[in-house]
Amino acid sequence: MTDIKYKAKDYRTDLKPVWCPGCGDFGVLGATHKALAMLQINPEDIMLLSGIGCSSRFPGYTNVYGFNSIHGRAVPIATGAKVANPDKTVLVVGGDGDGYSIGGGHLPHAARKNVNLTYIVMNNNIYGLTKGQCSPTTPQGDWTKTTEYGSIDVPVNPVHYNLAYGASFIARGYSSNIKHLSNLIKEAIEHPGFAIVDVISPCVTFRGDDQFKILKPLMRVIGEDEEYKDHDYTDKTAAYALAMPQPGGLIPIGIYYKELRRTYTDGFKMIQEKAKAKGEGTVEAVFDQFLR
Repeated sequence: MTDIKYKAKDYRTDLKPVWCPGCGDFGVLGATHKALAMLQINPEDIMLLSGIGCSSRFPGYTNVYGFNSIHGRAVPIATGAKVANPDKTVLVVGGDGDGYSIGGGHLPHAARKNVNLTYIVMNNNIYGLTKGQCSPTTPQGDWTKTTEYGSIDVPVNPVHYNLAYGASFIARGYSSNIKHLSNLIKEAIEHPGFAIVDVISPCVTFRGDDQFKILKPLMRVIGEDEEYKDHDYTDKTAAYALAMPQPGGLIPIGIYYKELRRTYTDGFKMIQEKAKAKGEGTVEAVFDQFLR
């Protein structure tokens, strides 16, 4: 935290986004910058890592320490960055393909270890950068360039995945509700542990330019709108039920689940302190083990 008053624009670079006009990722980018401004984090104390895909261009548009990694590998790289720099704020961004497909094997381990990261997944149900192939979240039956007769796959459920993996903060947002999304990302960053925000971020190019009109009337804010005002985010069973298909196709956005437990970096620090107390916390001590 700093006394300097940062504004959202202070987290923007001069590089202009090359996303398609109307892309939901513009809203996520704006919401993220707004969340950082609300938290007043010094840009020099933030690390932003991404994978590959449209949404993974984020580091170029954000005035912090950024790293554009390879496809699906942002989470383990961010884990290393956090362990090496426990006092820094570490953010990870990517798309549904990057996070739930090629990077899907890394997600459960970051979640169960409770690495103190915030992972923002821009979920548009398609592979956008590679021009419209079926992704892990594409609805069953939908046509894409790789599913000429409709997708036969059952799509993954990001909330169910992360509940099973042991994530300690799970939320969903909507790219057009920037005020709500900004507060959601802020809460995720403040949470001590692995926080994932699955953001519904429509691809108007490959999913249809009517996506926002279709989705807007279906959105319901958890804790505010009548249907979901009584949701208990400490109840895993309730969170699981909330992530099931809802009556009328309604889409609850907000915090699904949240718990407090020891973070990976706290546990790592404890081990370091124990090793130092036993005189094993030096390079020489490590070499001695192999030279005995």
